[in-house]
Amino acid sequence: MTITTALRTLDSEAADGYFSELYGAEKGVIAEQKKRYTALVEQFRRRFGDTRGDTRGDTRSDTRSGSAGIRIFSSPGRSEIGGNHTDHNHGKALTASVHLDTLGVVAACEESRISLCDSTYHEDYAIAITEHPEHGTGSSALVRGIVAGFKNAGFATGGFKGCFESRVLPGSGISSSAAFEMLICGILNALYNNGAIPMEKLAAIGRYAENVFWGKASGLLDQMACAAGGVAALDFEDPAAPALERIPFDFESHGYRLVIVNTGGSHANLSPEYSAIPAEMKSVASFFGKEVLRGLTVEELTRRLPALRQTCGDRAVLRALHFIEENNRVEEEIKALKENDFAAFLRLAQESGDSSYRWLQNAAASGAIQEQNIPICLAMTELFFHLHGLDGDARGGAARAACRLHGGGFAGVIQAFLPLEYVDEYRVWMRTLLGFPGGGAGQNPADHDPVFVMSIRPCGVRELHAQLPHQADAPAQ
Repeated sequence: MTITTALRTLDSEAADGYFSELYGAEKGVIAEQKKRYTALVEQFRRRFGDTRGDTRGDTRSDTRSGSAGIRIFSSPGRSEIGGNHTDHNHGKALTASVHLDTLGVVAACEESRISLCDSTYHEDYAIAITEHPEHGTGSSALVRGIVAGFKNAGFATGGFKGCFESRVLPGSGISSSAAFEMLICGILNALYNNGAIPMEKLAAIGRYAENVFWGKASGLLDQMACAAGGVAALDFEDPAAPALERIPFDFESHGYRLVIVNTGGSHANLSPEYSAIPAEMKSVASFFGKEVLRGLTVEELTRRLPALRQTCGDRAVLRALHFIEENNRVEEEIKALKENDFAAFLRLAQESGDSSYRWLQNAAASGAIQEQNIPICLAMTELFFHLHGLDGDARGGAARAACRLHGGGFAGVIQAFLPLEYVDEYRVWMRTLLGFPGGGAGQNPADHDPVFVMSIRPCGVRELHAQLPHQADAPAQ
């Protein structure tokens, strides 16, 4: 569609359904998102002008205008609900995509290059789409890796120009990198492959870019969770073809909200800590003649515990035990959600967090004394639960809230499941303790609000079309 058509579409009431699906139905939220999208379209106009450009593959473009045939894409961040550090050993996970997202306004072009302007990260660069893409730094490395991944898989690539903006908290564990990767994959899929590439293959390309061109030894969980949308059960027993089952569960219908707290730490410069986890887990698997831990039982491990401790070290053994128990716990969590047994789910979510803290040991970086952001925030959250009687009682009453370490760990965010009536008070509590006085509820990272009340987004990469009633007819993934 042209820039004029895009602006007219964004300003229409017909667009409300699109924004409601992605961000929630509150009028203020919809109005704010329309303003955000409009600003990015206007930024595209300022940066790249109104020249017509190549509109190949865009049957919705109005070629009678002199405006570029632009397309607008959104890719969500993700929250891991269960399965902390399991994917890299072919384990299971329970995830949810969230309303915090990365946006791109793009137009295909005939030049064999990708020109990208990112207002969030203050990047402005162009890369050539060559036969042998060079490695780079920042997001350009991921773009180069994705182009290489498309070519390696035999998929079509091409040039485009675009403006980008993100609300996925950087370095926090909500997968800002995977959201960006899936956005670029969704754009290339839509512009040059008629949207025909399966989601699983796009996720694999995103991981390839991160592993090879960014040097981060991540598994496939982040990319799959961003691509899948909604609450999803993921099984990585066959990492080349992960199994996915969508779980139709709505936390709000049970009177709960998922709350994410940015603890103030960053994942930057922590690659050695993250890489050590799969490496140590796989050292235990190797002890038993396996490549990964999937399939190993607690009974097998404990039968050879003395020799295993001597060979692999105690931390590796504890991390392997975490994997085995966490893998089983994911199955129990899925069962609890399917049966609407929310009390059981809360208990399991708390157990998951406790296991990550004590067995996986990814609450704080090795040797950290002065800076332990995640332990502090977990402690303050548990204190809040206790002060409000949400942690059960001495007679064995079930807890009515749960908190857990989230994502890669060592830094980033924690996760809390809270009854609706306590959410606002918890936000004020955590904001004040973290040095952000007042109870303001800004949902934009630019507001520096550390507490985010999440909405579960039902879809992965989504494209805004001028023909809004037909959104589902042309998915971007």
